[in-house]
Amino acid sequence: MFKPITWVKKDPEKNNVFWPSDELKKRAWVSDESIYAEATKDPVAFWTKLASEGINWFKKWDETYRWEPPYYKWFVNGKLNVSYNALDRHMKSWIRNKAAIIWEPEPPDEKERVLTYFDLYREVNKFANVLKGLGVKKGDRVGIYLPMIPEVQIAMLACARIGAIHNVVFSAFSGKSLQERMLDAEAKVLVTADGYYRRGKQINLKAEADRGVEGTPIQKVVVVKRTGMDVNMVEGRDQWWHELMKNAGNYCKPEVMESEDILFILYTSGTTGKPKGVEHHTGGYAVQAYWTTKWDFDLRDEDVFWCTADIGWITGHTYSCYGPLMCGVTMLEYESSPDYPQPDRWWSIIEKYGVTVFYTAPTAIRMFMQWGEEWPKKHNLNSLRILGTVGEPINEEAWLWYFYKIGGGRCPIIDTWWQTETGGTLINALPGIGPFIPTVAGRSFPGTLHDILDESGNPVPVGEGGYLVQKPPFAPGMLRDIWRNPERYKEYFSAYGEKFYYTSDGARRWDKLGDIRLTGRVDDVMKVAGHRLSTAELENAITSHEAVVECAVVASPHEIKGEVPIAFVTLKGGVEPSDELVKDLMKHVDATIGPTARPHRTIFTEELPKTRSGKIMRRILKSLVRDEPIGDTTTLMNPESVERLKKLVG
Repeated sequence: MFKPITWVKKDPEKNNVFWPSDELKKRAWVSDESIYAEATKDPVAFWTKLASEGINWFKKWDETYRWEPPYYKWFVNGKLNVSYNALDRHMKSWIRNKAAIIWEPEPPDEKERVLTYFDLYREVNKFANVLKGLGVKKGDRVGIYLPMIPEVQIAMLACARIGAIHNVVFSAFSGKSLQERMLDAEAKVLVTADGYYRRGKQINLKAEADRGVEGTPIQKVVVVKRTGMDVNMVEGRDQWWHELMKNAGNYCKPEVMESEDILFILYTSGTTGKPKGVEHHTGGYAVQAYWTTKWDFDLRDEDVFWCTADIGWITGHTYSCYGPLMCGVTMLEYESSPDYPQPDRWWSIIEKYGVTVFYTAPTAIRMFMQWGEEWPKKHNLNSLRILGTVGEPINEEAWLWYFYKIGGGRCPIIDTWWQTETGGTLINALPGIGPFIPTVAGRSFPGTLHDILDESGNPVPVGEGGYLVQKPPFAPGMLRDIWRNPERYKEYFSAYGEKFYYTSDGARRWDKLGDIRLTGRVDDVMKVAGHRLSTAELENAITSHEAVVECAVVASPHEIKGEVPIAFVTLKGGVEPSDELVKDLMKHVDATIGPTARPHRTIFTEELPKTRSGKIMRRILKSLVRDEPIGDTTTLMNPESVERLKKLVG
């Protein structure tokens, strides 16, 4: 077995600060610090250069950037096709015979599927012709309600090929959630499956899809046969994917798209409770997806890249579909649960396929910590070169566990900050530049500009916290509008005036280099006796205690203090809850943040309510402590936890 390379070196003067090793700096696409100054001096010129080098255009744009507050455009009048950039251009080189997608099914006895770039190209062309045969035209909306199977990428790319706007809905969402999105998007066709596997059980997805299409404009439903279970097929409406593909033509000419044509709509939660359809447009999204994928993960021809996000989230769109395929790398896709048939499934997959770049969520890392380090120890993870995190700020203990137990202390951790609205990563360290610091995401991606402001709109000094904003020119992959709801779009530019995009996230200016520490959503900031406290910082303090594996903090109203923190704490195996431990945790918080941040109440629980993608549903915890209606729990992977927590909260 080869000797693994150490890709990082420890800072000799600062504890838990790491830099790229000489080997990584030699290899990395970007290793010269001057790129930040170059990009900041003229961001539009910088993105002009990147767009010219990374993307194939049918016609070059007339104007790189147009700013008409609060709207903006990139690569105006440029013409391209994202499906062409993900597939056709690779047909001219050896990449056509390279693995594009390695698909690992959940059942351990079921054989994997490998699709080369040519296989994927052929399937996408055929399904594009299927969609055309069903009456789908440029600008029509197509709903995609599929599990993590290759047909989901095929369907997305087929839509992009013919200029249809895809709207992917997370397969664990209920039929009602699907219906709400299909109605708003006025979708014409839905692509779904009979079912999928989850912890050894067959889930009937078609039944939810049937509920989801009721009362919508959907005329046709295409069904992938994944499990072979018996499902209801409505005559005249429902058709099997494999039967439609039999007679479909092998080539579909890619539609010539304007740079500012809509590529997809993706619904995200809003403050009103009704999901909002975030629009991402073709040219800018393609440019940002390509370059952030290439530079953030330092991807090369020989890499096997695994982003564990479900395709139903923006992370899945950008880093489990468009970004890796435009870069021509091999992408791994896994169908389902990380703990089936046992808690080492992910590590066995990394070992089996020699995964080199691994991108996952802090919640997943903390889940693995809880299960114990003996599970990754069973496997050789020396193929790993770069680790990434996404979804929320990562606490220090989880960062260090990931760094040492998974990466062997050899691999940089690229802690990425971004949102559904931003389309791609915007704040993180670059592998060849660093530094890599627990809880500190890094700098703005070259060509993007962020600031941290106080409540009056003034930039905060180093060491201080405030509100994260983005300054123009806004990143090319950013949202362009909210589908048929411009007023909600304008809210993003209302907090500090139209010259700033307001992220709704808190941040701390870490150092003079420009490194930023994210502290979580601003609505997750408490005011305790007049003091502003970030729940993320308090969670980080509590999880740094040796007895704690995971924690979620929410605010509860208080007659005197206004709000007080309530901590839901999951302990490591073998540690028993006790009054002494509660006191010890208080002392630990006192020492880490200060007495103001002490939890008003600590509730020990064996599990926290989580979505199937691993995110803690703090909304539910907040409802519990405030004695408010719980709301929808259909997206939870462990809905039974809510009843147990009700009893604990009392």
